[in-house]
Amino acid sequence: MKQFSDMGRIVVKIGSSSLTHSGGGINFRKIDRIAMVLSDIKNMGREVILVTSGAVGAGMAKLNMQERPKLMREKQAAASVGQCELMFIYDKYFSEYGQTIAQLLLTKDVTTQDTLRENACNTLDTLLHYGAIPIINENDSVAVDEIAYGDNDTLSAITAALVDADLLVLLSDIDGLYTANPATCPDAQLIPVVEGFDPALYEIAGGSGSQVGTGGMVTKLRAVEIAFEKEIPVVLANGADPAILYDILQGDFVGTLFRPEEGGQGE
Repeated sequence: MKQFSDMGRIVVKIGSSSLTHSGGGINFRKIDRIAMVLSDIKNMGREVILVTSGAVGAGMAKLNMQERPKLMREKQAAASVGQCELMFIYDKYFSEYGQTIAQLLLTKDVTTQDTLRENACNTLDTLLHYGAIPIINENDSVAVDEIAYGDNDTLSAITAALVDADLLVLLSDIDGLYTANPATCPDAQLIPVVEGFDPALYEIAGGSGSQVGTGGMVTKLRAVEIAFEKEIPVVLANGADPAILYDILQGDFVGTLFRPEEGGQGE
């Protein structure tokens, strides 16, 4: 594994709970902060890809939905409205920091069909070559179960594998992986480093704790497994303040580092 200071290509995943208020509305201050930090990191000479959630949540607010839609057509409608809103906001804030962004909406067939996967890789590589910051989300407005990833933890890991990233960062509403669910077990301890991957980790994973999110610890562990296939290390940390990315890139942060076994699961 490279030293954090040598990691030049980074995929950052931001969860819905890190982008919206508890009622579901867009948190503009948080998005501004995300844009500033990622722009600053890019100005350091690193390549940055953002995998974002939040389209359905943004659409819920615009359509005055009081709870996350359960019907597929309602979810797709909310995503369709919300994706426009989300990218408009991202473009506004990233532009203020002198950055060009690009949107890619993916479904599972893009990464399971050779031609589509190659096209996605070429597009991402070309965008990075020209200095753009790709912003990736699942194409929720058309995705059905057969072609849906279902959560952006998985999507971010697949994106990291597509671009041969040096690091995947999962920013969530929890500090990292604990020995038990900290919401129900006050004695739970944060696990700072996980060496390799043990399926027994799933035994301490719980469900989603957010009304607007789809992922929980289980999906994050699945993302780690996917990233480890390419020997990509993963950091899980709290995205309450996106400036934690500075600490992560200095190797001094509160969170969990999942470190793959070199020469183990990779190709």
